[in-house]
Amino acid sequence: QVQLVESGGGLVQPGGSLRLSCAASGTILSINAMGWYRQPPGKERELVATITSRGRTNYEDSVKGRFTISRDNAKNTVYLQMNSLKPEDTAVYYCQAEIISPTTLRSSVYWGQGTQATVSS
Repeated sequence: QVQLVESGGGLVQPGGSLRLSCAASGTILSINAMGWYRQPPGKERELVATITSRGRTNYEDSVKGRFTISRDNAKNTVYLQMNSLKPEDTAVYYCQAEIISPTTLRSSVYWGQGTQATVSS
């Protein structure tokens, strides 16, 4: 079994910062791409940022220059540093990882449980 556990959400004022973490644990051979998605209130889930196993990153346009995704492969952990936060960044943030099983050698996509980030004065 594989679990993704997120942490780091909370309440912050506009212009503030939050750092999200997501650690993968369980039966893991390796991890390909990892990413962060978010679901604002009343809206569908959307991509925020992704990072490959070699560190290549991709960002949604509205977060470019404000958010930074990174990962620690030794810890099977992905991070999202969020700076200059705006009220429209308020959402439940979910991490996602494409994980290779050591028994099947196949990849499967796993999701975390979500962590709430609220930007409000």
